[in-house]
Amino acid sequence: MKTLFSSFSAIAGGVLLVIFIFAALAAPWLAPFDAGQIAGDIWQPVSAAHWLGTDNLGRDLFSRLLYGARLTLFFAFVISALATLLGTLLSFLAVSVGGGFEMLLSRLNDLFMSLPSLIIALVALAVLPQTNATLVGVLVAIGATRVYRLGYSLASHIAATDYMEAAKLAGETHWYRITREMLPNARFPLLAEWGMQFSASILFISTLSFIGLGIQPPAADWGAIVRENKDGILFGVSAAFYPAVAISLLVIAINLLVDALSRKLQQQEIL
Repeated sequence: MKTLFSSFSAIAGGVLLVIFIFAALAAPWLAPFDAGQIAGDIWQPVSAAHWLGTDNLGRDLFSRLLYGARLTLFFAFVISALATLLGTLLSFLAVSVGGGFEMLLSRLNDLFMSLPSLIIALVALAVLPQTNATLVGVLVAIGATRVYRLGYSLASHIAATDYMEAAKLAGETHWYRITREMLPNARFPLLAEWGMQFSASILFISTLSFIGLGIQPPAADWGAIVRENKDGILFGVSAAFYPAVAISLLVIAINLLVDALSRKLQQQEIL
């Protein structure tokens, strides 16, 4: 059976992701300047002192990108992990309990999924206090609705199996059936869904930061760096180009890995 990294796309995605993670973890040692340090004039071009030039305030752009990678990856990881966990537990619990509880959760989930995610985020972040905790909570709630749909489908299929019926007849608790029967049999599709949530969280965070509703200052992720330097595009300054490329490459890397994982799962189902 082919391994996950047997294809070129999976290898390329894995290498890119490792580079980004290494850059984020090693930012304090790799960055020549502090993230907020004024290191020169505004929008200086690429030079030996400033590998990617400087930004709109004269801060070293390479250093800003390294520190921004830490924030972007950290928040995306936390949001995607919590969204996957919450959506999975709620969907599995709904199927396990059944009845009115299942109908209530499913109808509420359908209601939220019928609304555009960006509109929900904009309204919630405009009304609630603009803190990083609020940002995480809103995006986790939005992501969990997508995971719930997949988890509900998987749990409904598993609930119809003989071993689940046997667990019910044996009087096993809902927690036992969820953790010992449902979750082990749905872990691979959920792992692929977590990868998709990770990728979507990066784009969502960057989008919200670009319009000023994302990660709050003085911290700056890649979306905020694009916003800060967007005016330079009018003068031919490429400072906004680098974080935009970083966002694109990171999302592509994750999607390549998720695609490889999905193909591997399909091969296992065929076999």
